[in-house]
Amino acid sequence: MRYPASEKLEIIRIVEQSHLPAKRTLDQLGVARRTFYRWYDRYLEGGPGALADRPSTPSRVWNRIAPEVQDQIVEMALEQTELSPRELAVRFTDEKRYFVSEATVYRLLKAHDLITSPAYTVIKAAEAFHTKTTRANEMWQTDFTYFKIIGWGWVYLSTVLDDFSRYIIAWKLCTTMKAEDVTDTLDMALAASGCDHANVLHRPGLLSDNGPSYIAGELAEYIEANRMSHVRGAPFHPQTQGKIERWHQTLKNRVLLENYFLPGDLEQQIEAFVEHYNHQRYHESLDNVTPADAYFGRAPAIIKRRERIKRKTLAYRRLQHRRLAA
Repeated sequence: MRYPASEKLEIIRIVEQSHLPAKRTLDQLGVARRTFYRWYDRYLEGGPGALADRPSTPSRVWNRIAPEVQDQIVEMALEQTELSPRELAVRFTDEKRYFVSEATVYRLLKAHDLITSPAYTVIKAAEAFHTKTTRANEMWQTDFTYFKIIGWGWVYLSTVLDDFSRYIIAWKLCTTMKAEDVTDTLDMALAASGCDHANVLHRPGLLSDNGPSYIAGELAEYIEANRMSHVRGAPFHPQTQGKIERWHQTLKNRVLLENYFLPGDLEQQIEAFVEHYNHQRYHESLDNVTPADAYFGRAPAIIKRRERIKRKTLAYRRLQHRRLAA
C-alpha cells in the first residue's frame, strides 16, 4: 500500500508521541518497521518534503539518444519516406555508423506523427520449402505472375529467384506462359550467375509449381541438357514456393500503385524495382542485409561491422551518461 506524504508524516508523529515501543505501535498501525525507518531516515535528512514518493524511473538514462541524433533520424525519415522503422534503423546504422534500434526509431517517428498505416495488406508465407539451402546458386525458385496493361491485355512475368539469398537473378516480361519462356529466363539466369560457363560440380536445382510450362517435356529436356535438377511443389500448396510468392506480392504492392498503358512502361518500373529490391531493400529474414549482400557473400562482414558499431555506440552512451552524472 502506498501512503501519501501527509499520512507518512502523521504515522511518524504517532510513533514519536506513543508511550508504547515503536514495534508495537507499528504493528497496530499495520506498517512494517523496515518501511517506517526508511521513511524516518528520509524525514530526518530532508524534512517533510522528503517523504513524497520518488519517481521509479531514473532522471537520467544512460542509453538515451542525444537530441542531435534524434534530429538526424527524423531528417532521414522525411527524406526517405518509403523506409519502414526497421529499414530506417538499419540504414541509419550503416550510413551514420551509430547504432539505433527499430523500437527507438518507431517511438521517435510516432512522437513526430510520422507513422502511417500501409496502403496494402502484408501476408506472410505460411511455410518454407523443407530443404534449407546453405549457399547461393544451390536452388532457384521460378514462377509466373501476371499484370494487366490497359488497352493491351495481360502480360506475364517470369522470374528466377535464388532461394538462399532471395536475389532476383533474372526476369522476363512475356506474352505467354510457355516452356520456351521458362527456358529463356533460365538462360538469362545461367548467364547472369556465371553458371553457364563456370566449371562447377553442382548446377542449381530448380523449384517450381506444377503449371503446364513446368511439366512440359521441353523444359525436362532443357534441365537434363544443362545438368540441373528439378523439384516441383505439392499441388495446391503455393507456400512451398513461398519466397517467390512473397516476391510477387512485394513487387505488386509497389508496381500496381500506378496504371500502365504500354508494356515498355511496366517493364521500366519492374526493372527499377528489381534494382531497388536486390541492392537497397533490407530484408528482415536475411538479418537486414540486401539480397545482393547475401548472394555475393558480403552479409557476414556487414553483420559483424554492425555489431562493432553497436558495441561502440553503447560504450559511448555509457561514457556520456557517466560524464553527466559526475
